[in-house]
Amino acid sequence: MSRQQVPDRVRRLGRIAVLMGGDSPEREVSLQSGQAAWESLRRLGLPAVKIDAGRDVAARLAAAKADFVVNMLHGRGGEDGAMQGLLEVLGLPCSGSGVLASALAMDKIKSKLLWRQAGLPTPDFLPLDASTDFAAAMARLGPAVVKPVAGGSSLGVGIVGDAAALERQYLAAAAFDSAVMAETYIRGGEFSVGVLGDEPLPAVELRTRRKFFDYQAKYEDSETEYICPPEIPRASHEELLALARDAYRALGCRGLARVDLMRDGDGAFFLLEINTIPGMTGHSIIPMAASRLGRSYDDLMLQILQCEAEALQP
Repeated sequence: MSRQQVPDRVRRLGRIAVLMGGDSPEREVSLQSGQAAWESLRRLGLPAVKIDAGRDVAARLAAAKADFVVNMLHGRGGEDGAMQGLLEVLGLPCSGSGVLASALAMDKIKSKLLWRQAGLPTPDFLPLDASTDFAAAMARLGPAVVKPVAGGSSLGVGIVGDAAALERQYLAAAAFDSAVMAETYIRGGEFSVGVLGDEPLPAVELRTRRKFFDYQAKYEDSETEYICPPEIPRASHEELLALARDAYRALGCRGLARVDLMRDGDGAFFLLEINTIPGMTGHSIIPMAASRLGRSYDDLMLQILQCEAEALQP
């Protein structure tokens, strides 16, 4: 990608600040995503500065004379609408979804309720707290996945098969978020679909020898497999992409997002969650899917900026 290929409307975004790091449990992944994005912007010849977001982020954005923000803050404080609201108050346009869509997507219970209302398939679920009847919950859900309601990177997530294990995993998940949920465990293939604007990228099938696609499988296990496009019939792939796009639309997402889904033994797909600021490291799922379309990391970053620049046009 040469500097001359960058459209004028992207250059008119001005000085770009890449927000990264923060203080959520996903800080380390955010630093990697932010670094990769910043390096890409520099290769494209765009004026860009890195900011490790702390309590002084507003002052640092002002000092950097930022005109536009690329948000690479994963997790709480960066992906949940809080940063989007601050930037809106500051009058700084930002990549990705707005305040409401970000907050809804971050809250797995709220997003599942909206999908249900829209008639989209998602596993049955229950909120958990210290007063939960864990035996009754297991009787309703069967084998279940326990997870923080507003967590990411599979931190605090576990699969349970009985009431005692459900209670133990609830306590483990509560260390990452005060709100915890359990949903029926779908035994089958796991998939991720990136959506940029209204265009789904090719789906990626995730395969691991671990019990499920946990933090270690995502970031540490060299044997984790990413199959893109997935080894499923073409009609199933098209169904998967359409469902991901419908889930994105139902929450009012904008820009880049990633939809995570499961496929059961009968071939039915179920929505798990949406990440409105997905990982953008050099080996993340979104850049991998874009590469199947012949797009380099720099091509992908430019497409993200073009999408944002078009949305800002009067």
